Amino acid sequence: LQDFKLEFGHHQGRTSSVWHGGAATIVQSPGDEVWGIVWKMNTSNLSSLDKQEGVEDGIYVPIEVNVHTQAGEVLTCRSYQMKDCVCGSPSPQYKKVICMGAKQNGLPADYQKKLEAIETNNYAGPVPIMEEIEAAIKAKKINSA
Repeated sequence: LQDFKLEFGHHQGRTSSVWHGGAATIVQSPGDEVWGIVWKMNTSNLSSLDKQEGVEDGIYVPIEVNVHTQAGEVLTCRSYQMKDCVCGSPSPQYKKVICMGAKQNGLPADYQKKLEAIETNNYAGPVPIMEEIEAAIKAKKINSA
Protein backbone atom coordinates (compact mmCIF):
# COMPACT_ATOMS: atom_id res chain seq x y z
CA LEU A 1 0.00 0.00 0.00
CA GLN A 2 1.84 3.06 -1.24
CA ASP A 3 1.73 6.50 0.38
CA PHE A 4 0.46 5.16 3.72
CA LYS A 5 2.21 4.23 6.94
CA LEU A 6 1.34 1.96 9.83
CA GLU A 7 0.60 3.75 13.09
CA PHE A 8 -0.68 2.71 16.48
CA GLY A 9 -3.12 4.50 18.67
CA HIS A 10 -6.16 4.59 20.86
CA HIS A 11 -9.68 5.45 19.68
CA GLN A 12 -10.52 8.71 21.46
CA GLY A 13 -7.52 8.08 23.71
CA ARG A 14 -8.94 4.86 25.19
CA THR A 15 -6.45 1.96 25.48
CA SER A 16 -7.58 -1.36 23.97
CA SER A 17 -8.93 -3.54 26.75
CA VAL A 18 -8.12 -6.58 24.60
CA TRP A 19 -4.50 -5.75 23.73
CA HIS A 20 -3.62 -3.26 26.51
CA GLY A 21 -2.01 -0.78 24.15
CA GLY A 22 -2.37 1.03 20.87
CA ALA A 23 -4.06 -0.73 17.97
CA ALA A 24 -2.95 -0.57 14.34
CA THR A 25 -4.26 1.87 11.78
CA ILE A 26 -3.02 3.25 8.49
CA VAL A 27 -2.58 6.93 7.75
CA GLN A 28 -1.72 8.72 4.53
CA SER A 29 1.98 9.48 4.33
CA PRO A 30 3.48 10.34 0.92
CA GLY A 31 6.51 8.21 0.11
CA ASP A 32 5.82 5.57 2.78
CA GLU A 33 4.38 2.10 2.28
CA VAL A 34 2.61 -0.60 4.26
CA TRP A 35 3.05 -4.26 3.39
CA GLY A 36 0.42 -6.87 4.08
CA ILE A 37 -1.75 -9.61 2.69
CA VAL A 38 -4.77 -9.24 0.42
CA TRP A 39 -7.65 -11.57 1.19
CA LYS A 40 -10.38 -12.25 -1.35
CA MET A 41 -13.77 -12.40 0.37
CA ASN A 42 -17.38 -12.66 -0.60
CA THR A 43 -19.21 -9.35 -0.18
CA SER A 44 -21.80 -11.20 1.92
CA ASN A 45 -19.12 -11.32 4.66
CA LEU A 46 -18.56 -7.55 4.78
CA SER A 47 -20.93 -6.88 7.66
CA SER A 48 -19.24 -9.58 9.73
CA LEU A 49 -15.78 -8.16 8.94
CA ASP A 50 -16.96 -4.62 9.70
CA LYS A 51 -18.28 -5.81 13.06
CA GLN A 52 -14.96 -7.51 13.87
CA GLU A 53 -13.11 -4.32 12.97
CA GLY A 54 -15.25 -2.14 15.24
CA VAL A 55 -17.12 -0.20 12.54
CA GLU A 56 -20.50 -0.39 14.27
CA ASP A 57 -18.87 0.85 17.49
CA GLY A 58 -17.45 3.84 15.61
CA ILE A 59 -13.83 2.81 16.24
CA TYR A 60 -12.79 2.18 12.62
CA VAL A 61 -14.16 3.33 9.30
CA PRO A 62 -13.84 1.24 6.12
CA ILE A 63 -11.87 2.87 3.30
CA GLU A 64 -11.00 1.85 -0.25
CA VAL A 65 -7.31 1.81 -1.11
CA ASN A 66 -5.35 0.88 -4.24
CA VAL A 67 -2.85 -1.85 -3.44
CA HIS A 68 0.11 -2.49 -5.73
CA THR A 69 1.05 -6.18 -5.75
CA GLN A 70 4.52 -7.58 -6.24
CA ALA A 71 3.24 -8.93 -9.58
CA GLY A 72 2.51 -5.36 -10.72
CA GLU A 73 -1.27 -5.49 -10.40
CA VAL A 74 -3.28 -2.69 -8.81
CA LEU A 75 -6.16 -3.98 -6.68
CA THR A 76 -8.91 -1.91 -5.10
CA CYS A 77 -9.13 -3.20 -1.53
CA ARG A 78 -11.06 -2.51 1.64
CA SER A 79 -9.03 -1.45 4.62
CA TYR A 80 -9.87 0.18 7.94
CA GLN A 81 -8.76 3.45 9.45
CA MET A 82 -9.16 4.34 13.13
CA LYS A 83 -11.40 7.30 13.86
CA ASP A 84 -10.38 9.88 16.46
CA CYS A 85 -6.96 8.24 16.85
CA VAL A 86 -4.69 9.38 19.66
CA CYS A 87 -1.17 8.01 19.11
CA GLY A 88 -0.02 5.35 21.53
CA SER A 89 2.43 2.46 21.51
CA PRO A 90 1.21 -1.12 21.12
CA SER A 91 1.69 -3.74 23.80
CA PRO A 92 4.56 -6.19 23.24
CA GLN A 93 1.95 -8.93 22.75
CA TYR A 94 0.15 -7.02 19.95
CA LYS A 95 3.45 -6.23 18.25
CA LYS A 96 4.39 -9.93 18.47
CA VAL A 97 1.19 -10.97 16.67
CA ILE A 98 1.84 -8.43 13.90
CA CYS A 99 5.44 -9.60 13.51
CA MET A 100 4.41 -13.26 13.54
CA GLY A 101 1.88 -12.57 10.77
CA ALA A 102 4.48 -10.74 8.69
CA LYS A 103 6.88 -13.67 9.01
CA GLN A 104 4.23 -16.32 8.38
CA ASN A 105 3.14 -14.56 5.19
CA GLY A 106 6.65 -13.89 3.89
CA LEU A 107 6.58 -10.10 3.88
CA PRO A 108 9.91 -8.53 2.81
CA ALA A 109 12.71 -8.98 5.35
CA ASP A 110 13.42 -5.25 5.63
CA TYR A 111 9.74 -4.55 6.34
CA GLN A 112 9.79 -7.27 9.01
CA LYS A 113 12.81 -5.54 10.58
CA LYS A 114 10.88 -2.27 10.56
CA LEU A 115 8.01 -3.98 12.40
CA GLU A 116 10.42 -5.54 14.91
CA ALA A 117 11.78 -2.03 15.66
CA ILE A 118 8.37 -0.70 16.76
CA GLU A 119 8.55 0.57 20.33
CA THR A 120 6.03 -0.93 22.73
CA ASN A 121 4.45 0.27 25.95
CA ASN A 122 6.15 -2.59 27.87
CA TYR A 123 2.81 -3.91 29.20
CA ALA A 124 3.58 -7.10 31.14
CA GLY A 125 0.15 -8.11 32.46
CA PRO A 126 -2.13 -10.85 31.15
CA VAL A 127 -3.43 -10.73 27.57
CA PRO A 128 -5.96 -13.60 27.30
CA ILE A 129 -6.29 -13.37 23.50
CA MET A 130 -2.50 -13.77 23.16
CA GLU A 131 -2.65 -16.85 25.37
CA GLU A 132 -5.36 -18.27 23.06
CA ILE A 133 -3.23 -17.57 19.97
CA GLU A 134 -0.15 -19.19 21.51
CA ALA A 135 -2.19 -22.25 22.59
CA ALA A 136 -3.58 -22.61 19.05
CA ILE A 137 -0.07 -22.39 17.56
CA LYS A 138 1.22 -24.98 20.04
CA ALA A 139 -1.70 -27.33 19.27
CA LYS A 140 -1.08 -26.97 15.53
CA LYS A 141 2.62 -27.85 15.97
CA ILE A 142 1.71 -30.93 18.03
CA ASN A 143 -0.88 -32.07 15.47
CA SER A 144 1.47 -31.58 12.52
CA ALA A 145 4.41 -33.36 14.18
